[in-house]
Amino acid sequence: MDPNSSLFILVAAVAGIILLFIFLYFVPVNLWITAQFSNVRVGLLELVGMRIRKVPPSVVVNSLITATKAGLELTTNDLETHFLAGGNVPNVIRALISADKANINLSFKQATAIDLAGRDVFEAVQISVNPKVINTPNVAAVAADGIQLIAKARVTVRANIAQLVGGAGEETILARVGEGIVTSIGSASNHKSVLENPDKISKLVLERGLDAGTAFEILSIDIADIDVGTNIGAKLQIDQASADLKVAEAKAEERRAMAVALEQEMKAKNVEMRAKVVEAEAEVPKALAEAFRSGQLGVMDYYRMENIKSDTSMRDSIAKSDTDSKDSGKGKSDK
Repeated sequence: MDPNSSLFILVAAVAGIILLFIFLYFVPVNLWITAQFSNVRVGLLELVGMRIRKVPPSVVVNSLITATKAGLELTTNDLETHFLAGGNVPNVIRALISADKANINLSFKQATAIDLAGRDVFEAVQISVNPKVINTPNVAAVAADGIQLIAKARVTVRANIAQLVGGAGEETILARVGEGIVTSIGSASNHKSVLENPDKISKLVLERGLDAGTAFEILSIDIADIDVGTNIGAKLQIDQASADLKVAEAKAEERRAMAVALEQEMKAKNVEMRAKVVEAEAEVPKALAEAFRSGQLGVMDYYRMENIKSDTSMRDSIAKSDTDSKDSGKGKSDK
């Protein structure tokens, strides 16, 4: 055989195989056959158009087959549009089938809107059928008697399909339940009444309508655990007493400082008055000399004045000695 003809045959075979793979890629015949046997009317040109629009035909066709077998009336255009919008087509189909079997009113438009909103629509349907239990973190609250209580609740919720788009999530439910627990415990007259009847907390919280505007419907709120914490009232009183003590000490120190300042001021005035007395006494000899010079005071008058001074000094010393002897005698008698 001619080598050129052999090479030509080999190249032709390889090219034929490549063209066959390209044809089967753009025209998924096996998928078309599966659709026909599943009573799903899908044309080959539709499958080729999906490839051109970069839509996986297997995702759309298989989802359409599943929906048709479940009795749902959908078209390839609906599923293709949702895929191009960034949605999860198989998840939407599973959610629609689950909702239909559970007699939940969920349309394809609602399902796609929920899916495009970023929520798991299949999980939402499951929660509608089988309610979900959410455990709240420890919630600390103080009763009217000042005793702290730490409660933990279990919230049973069911998905509200109508509120899934735009409705608040689990975080809002937990925040509202925590707020309701704090309010309920805070309104109790004492912590013992709360410990005796914890179901009062559940009733008060449920009456507040905490699921308004959320994507869930609260079915029940059960207090799982409640513990006694610290005595906040006593602690606050101790802190207040400590603060009052510090204020009183500060005021006493202020009064003491003022008394010390006043004492120092009086000492200064005393020194000042003594200085004035010394100054006045210094004028006495001058006055005596002036009296001698003017003749208003004689020598005998001066001697008499000195005698009076000596006599007065003597009387003072005698009186002082008598007082000391009386004090010493009284001390001995006391012993």
